[in-house]
Amino acid sequence: MDSQTTYNYKVVRQFTVMTVVWGIVGMLVGVFIAAELVWPQLGMGVPWLSFGRLRPLHTNAVIFAFGGSALFATSYYVVQRTCQARLFSDKLAAFTFWGWTLVIISAVITLPLGITTSKEYAELEWPIDILITVVWVSYAIVFFGTIMKRKVKHIYVANWFFGAFILTVAVLHVVNSAALPVSLTKSYSVYPGAIDAMVQWWYGHNAVGFFLTAGFLGMMYYFVPKQAGRPVYSYRLSVVHFWSLISTYMWAGPHHLHYTALPVWTQSLGMVFSLILLAPSWGGMINGIMTLSGAWHKLRDDPILKFMIVSLSFYGMSTFEGPMMAIKTVNALSHYTDWTIGHVHSGALGWVAMVSIGSIYFLIPKLFDREQMYSIKMIDWHFWMSTIGVVLYIVSMWIAGIMQGLMWRAVNDDGTLTYSFVESLQATYPYYFVRFLGGALFFSGMLLMAWNVTKTISGARPADTPVPQAA
Repeated sequence: MDSQTTYNYKVVRQFTVMTVVWGIVGMLVGVFIAAELVWPQLGMGVPWLSFGRLRPLHTNAVIFAFGGSALFATSYYVVQRTCQARLFSDKLAAFTFWGWTLVIISAVITLPLGITTSKEYAELEWPIDILITVVWVSYAIVFFGTIMKRKVKHIYVANWFFGAFILTVAVLHVVNSAALPVSLTKSYSVYPGAIDAMVQWWYGHNAVGFFLTAGFLGMMYYFVPKQAGRPVYSYRLSVVHFWSLISTYMWAGPHHLHYTALPVWTQSLGMVFSLILLAPSWGGMINGIMTLSGAWHKLRDDPILKFMIVSLSFYGMSTFEGPMMAIKTVNALSHYTDWTIGHVHSGALGWVAMVSIGSIYFLIPKLFDREQMYSIKMIDWHFWMSTIGVVLYIVSMWIAGIMQGLMWRAVNDDGTLTYSFVESLQATYPYYFVRFLGGALFFSGMLLMAWNVTKTISGARPADTPVPQAA
C-alpha cells in the first residue's frame, strides 16, 4: 500500500492549497492598507475600507488564515510521517479544516464591519471565539491521538514543538478571550484595567512565541533536514532548545507594556526574561543553519533550501532585535514607532512566511504525486522577490521608527518640543512609500507561487525538465 492511501493526505492537501490562497488575501489587504498610508484617499471614505477596519483583518488573515493553515498542513503531514501512523480521526481532521475555514470567513465579514473586541490578535467576538475553541480542541485530539497510536517508540522533536504550540495556544485563547456577552456581536472582557492589559499581552506575546515561533520551529526541524538531505545538526541541542524556549517565552509579555500603569517589577521581569530568551532562540537558529554542514553547495541550485535557510537568518535577527527592544532604555525610543512594525514584519514575513513557503514548495509535489514543482526557476524568482521585499520593508521601518523616536523626544532649551507630530509624520512619508513597494514585491511573489502551484497540481510538464526528443 503506497503512502497516499496509508496516510490521510486529503486534509493536508486542503490546508496546503488554502495556505497559498489565504497568503494572497492577507497580503493583498496588507499592501492596500500600506498604500492607504501613502495615498489616504484610497479608502474613498468607505468605513469598511478604512485603515482601522482593515488592519485587524490583515493581521488575522496573515497570522491565523495563512500561518494557521500552514501549521495545520505541516503538522498533520509531519505527525503522520514521523509516527508512521494515519491521523487519529479522518472525520475530526476534516472538521478542523471546514471549522477553521468558517472562522476565517467569519473574520473576513465581521472585522470590516467594525465588529471587534479591540484586543490585539484577539479581535474576533465571542461566538467566533467559541468556534475557534471547538476547532482547536478537535485539532489537539487529532494530533495527540495520532502520537498515541504511533508505530515507533520515539517522538521526533518537531512533534514536541507542534504539541507545545497546540496546547499553549489553547490555554492562551481561552483565558484571554474570557468575556461577558451583551449581544451576539458585542462582549466585554472579564478583566479590569491593567489586569486586562497584562492578560492581553501575556496572550499577545505568547501568540508570537507559540503560534508564530514554536509551531514554525516544528516545521523547520522536519523540512530543513529533509530538503538538505542531512540529519539535524545536534539532536541534543534541539531538546535543550525546546525546553528552554517554552519555559522562558511565557514570561516575556510585559515588555509590551513598559512605561504604562503596569507595576514596575512586572515590566522588569518581562525585560529580563526577554533577554534570557535570546539564548534558546539562537540555539534553534544555529541548529537549523548548521544542519547544512557538508551540504552548503546545495544552496547554489536549490531555491527551496534558500527559502528555509534565509528564513532562519531572519528568525535569528528578529529574536536578537526583540530582546534588545525589550530593554527599557531602548524601548523608551522604539515604543509606538514604526520600528516595532519593522520588527514584527522581519519575523512575520522573513521567518514565518518564508519557512512556510519553502515547506509548501516541498509538500506540493509529494501531496499531488508530481515529480517536482512546475518551475524551479520561478521558485528562485519568488525567493529573490521575497527577500528583497522583506529587506525594503524592514529597513524603511527601522529608519522611520528611529527617526520618529528621536523627533518625538527632541526638546528645545526652554523645554518645549522641537517638532510637532505632523512634522514627524511628514518626515516619515517617503519611508511609507518604500514600505509599500517592499510589501507589493513580496505580494507579487505570492502570485507567482500561486501560478506555479496551480501548474504543478494540474499536472503540466515541468518547465525546467528537458522535453524528451523523439527518436
